[in-house]
Amino acid sequence: MISSLLRKKKDLHFERTYAAPPDAVWRAWTEPDRLRQWWGPEKTEVAECEVDLRVGGRIFVVTVAGEAMGKYAGTRWPMDGIFTHIEDGQALRYDARSWTQGEEAGSTIVHTNDLALRSDDGGATTVVTLDVAITEIGPKAKMAAFGMKWGYKAQLDALEALLAADDAR
Repeated sequence: MISSLLRKKKDLHFERTYAAPPDAVWRAWTEPDRLRQWWGPEKTEVAECEVDLRVGGRIFVVTVAGEAMGKYAGTRWPMDGIFTHIEDGQALRYDARSWTQGEEAGSTIVHTNDLALRSDDGGATTVVTLDVAITEIGPKAKMAAFGMKWGYKAQLDALEALLAADDAR
């Protein structure tokens, strides 16, 4: 499979400020029940979610296209990764691969995600920095790799909505 992947590199950078304390943002990233509430692009839902938060632990998320995605409805996109760095409540990194279920050989995207949280405004807000380094793109995954930027933007918006809903309770 590895030989069928194209050697390309693409870097994505995101920075967001959330009106929530770092602990709330950390829990949203690291607790499976919280993660599944905002993960994935629009019109998808999380069917499976595992987080073993330790260096060497697994992060596994399966996103499924909803009916609103038309011809893609029911398509499953697993992401399987291993945590390589964790600073409790502040930062994490994981190496992962994402693919379209049933088309793994040609659709795999290999990436490393670096997440950092920084408290701001006396702890009332959190600045989130996310860097995604895409290192390999399967021959059938070029459009998916291009769309990752928009997918991450959508899910970071969904995270903001989740944190705002928590604050409203």
